Amino acid sequence: MVPKRWAKRAVTRNAIKRQIYNVSQEFEAALPMAAHVVRLRSGFDKTHFISATSDALKAEVNQELRQLFTRAVASAELRIEAKK
Repeated sequence: MVPKRWAKRAVTRNAIKRQIYNVSQEFEAALPMAAHVVRLRSGFDKTHFISATSDALKAEVNQELRQLFTRAVASAELRIEAKK
């Protein structure tokens, strides 16, 4: 979910969603089969990221997504170990 209050421009929201899809495909095999929700919780200031397709915005989003998915994989592994 990429709410309008955090990413005002539709082009920015769509670019973030595309990155979510791309990064999630890389982690798909490591995550359990389930519905996963990625929710944007803070904004990307359009004065700091002038273009919605800027390399700076892409790098920032990509880094945060990789951290998020890495934590999700670690959490899933802990739950699997706890069930054993």
